[in-house]
Amino acid sequence: MAIFLTKDSKVIVQGMTGATGMKHTKLMLADGTNIVGGVNPRKAGTSVDFDGTEVPVFGSVAEAMEKTGADVSVLFVPPAFAKAAVVEAIDAGIPLAVVITEGIAVHDSAAFWAYAGSKGNKTRIIGPNCPGLITPGQSNAGIIPGDITKPGRIGLVSKSGTLTYQMMYELRDIGFSSAVGIGGDPVIGTTHIDALAAFEADPETDLIVMIGEIGGDAEERAADYIAKNVTKPVVGYVAGFTAPEGKTMGHAGAIVSGSSGTAAAKKEALEAAGVKVGKTPTETAKLAREILGG
Repeated sequence: MAIFLTKDSKVIVQGMTGATGMKHTKLMLADGTNIVGGVNPRKAGTSVDFDGTEVPVFGSVAEAMEKTGADVSVLFVPPAFAKAAVVEAIDAGIPLAVVITEGIAVHDSAAFWAYAGSKGNKTRIIGPNCPGLITPGQSNAGIIPGDITKPGRIGLVSKSGTLTYQMMYELRDIGFSSAVGIGGDPVIGTTHIDALAAFEADPETDLIVMIGEIGGDAEERAADYIAKNVTKPVVGYVAGFTAPEGKTMGHAGAIVSGSSGTAAAKKEALEAAGVKVGKTPTETAKLAREILGG
């Protein structure tokens, strides 16, 4: 099983013909992702050869969906054009849009998030400023390295890209049902809670690892949700225990003001909900291993 992404997912890449899009399309194909097209209005009707795999380029998301049956788009579009690209994906009605782009203006993210809602949330947005998601052995939509783990019983949801990779590597012998990097910007589409709900419903996910970080109250809200709705064991890690107050750290959403948004407050809320929280990623992986008897 998997959440949001399976071997049957048909993936298109908005921005495929740019340098970053080309690089990661090649890697996604190597991981077995069924990439059925790219989108670039200026190069519509052409195709790109990825080591013998010809991927056609379409003029719009709507055309790509019509011609290929695509149901996932991965966006490698520069920040200035990202809002228009996401709105195009929403207008086309694609079920999943994975926005990798970093540095999108918060008001642009808020605008396309609200636009998706106005259209009935038919398009699930993951990101922006995220590594995407992977269902090992089936499909990879984004920039998560595909060779650091295997299919298994753990579901992972994380604000941090690099900590996603580290946790997958630490628990590579057990493996993952799916791993979702939701991004660390102040406004994101899919949240910890959305992923927790999906993993709770997935019969082949036995344990959930949740990685948060300082700033905002997403982890506190997730803790409340876990206490009321999640029956599976959850282990957690919160990045940023040593972060100085009032300074943005890496992600645009990772800023602490007073006692709000601190790692300690988040750890306390999670533990009150029954989540075992590690002080380091390695300790968190050890907690997961103990629960699963590995």
